[in-house]
Amino acid sequence: MRFTVRDYRREDFDTLWSIDQSCFPPGISYSQYELRSYVRRPDAFTLVAESAAEPTQEPEPRGPEILGFLVAESSRRVGHIITIDVRCEARRHRIGSALLDIAESRLSAANCRLVRLETAVDNVSAVAFYKRRGFDVIKTIPRYYSNHVDALLLEKDLRSTVSSS
Repeated sequence: MRFTVRDYRREDFDTLWSIDQSCFPPGISYSQYELRSYVRRPDAFTLVAESAAEPTQEPEPRGPEILGFLVAESSRRVGHIITIDVRCEARRHRIGSALLDIAESRLSAANCRLVRLETAVDNVSAVAFYKRRGFDVIKTIPRYYSNHVDALLLEKDLRSTVSSS
């Protein structure tokens, strides 16, 4: 699956929110208000992965489709991945890794030394993904999500030169 990563555009919002709703259960997925406020934070950036144009036999070629996105922010030398969402059918094509690579580069360029994120304790695939990417579990945050599920706080040192993807 070929894709490109670009910066967020305002017209992407409804699709991003729809992807978030499909990626996470109620209580962990964001409301429109929450997602919009994260995307608009002053020190935040949003990356969008979309399908690359493929040669086709169809009379009218389809335009690019949004496959996933990431919202992150930097604050006082610490980056924060607010969310990373990839459509189910687009997983296992390195889209999440590409989004995370670009986000880590941007956070490093913004003088962040660390990057942190939270994930639900029962999101086994996400925990495995982040551990492969060099994140360590720092602590458990009780009842972090609105559905009262605990979260794991994970952290990665951006100054280390070891990259594990």
